[in-house]
Amino acid sequence: MRVSVIIPTHNEAEAIGRVLADLPSNFVTEVIVVDSNSHDGTPEIAAKMGARVLQEPRRGYGRACLTGLTAANAPDVVVFLDGDYSDRPSELTILIQPILDGRADITLGSRRRERRSVGALPWHQVFGNRLAASLIRLLYGLDITDLGPFRAGRADVLGALGLEETTYGWAVEMILKGALAGYRVIEVPVSYYPRIGKSKISGTLKGTIGAGWFILSLIVRYYFRRRIGATPKPA
Repeated sequence: MRVSVIIPTHNEAEAIGRVLADLPSNFVTEVIVVDSNSHDGTPEIAAKMGARVLQEPRRGYGRACLTGLTAANAPDVVVFLDGDYSDRPSELTILIQPILDGRADITLGSRRRERRSVGALPWHQVFGNRLAASLIRLLYGLDITDLGPFRAGRADVLGALGLEETTYGWAVEMILKGALAGYRVIEVPVSYYPRIGKSKISGTLKGTIGAGWFILSLIVRYYFRRRIGATPKPA
């Protein structure tokens, strides 16, 4: 089973070393760090630790993830992970186990309260995640609680979904398209800790509002697209 790990980065020099060091090497085939104009040495640290570093000068979290996905070398499973050490890379095996067992096509790391460090998520991010997850449960019937960045999917499924969101909407596109196409999307409880360094999303008002707008509007847009019959056919 070939497992590719994709890590988008922008100025994560303080954390990227710890992220790469904690990845379970016996499960991971390749690590791709997609860097967006870091000026603090992040790419150099990642390359020194054995990751394949790609430069993606165009802005957008989703764009970085798509760049890594396109460059992945014939994986069976693809894992997406932030480079700030808020999720624990050592829990990758927990995240992908349902896929390896044949019980899931896409798995989402759920940052549940009992496994989340105090202060790891600001109140407005907790509220936004709950609102988005509630809308997905209501409109799509998919039982999820969180939109965490630590997630995995079968490579053939991700390819079939035609992922294209380059913005913060990436957080929900995989979930919505997967659910609409009839794939098995399940949550796996993971730990979550305060990130190292300042968040580019929740750490700024602009980032928070931008992420919320793209996520909520995409949930509604895909719902009405389904209502008018323009949804993907079940797998």
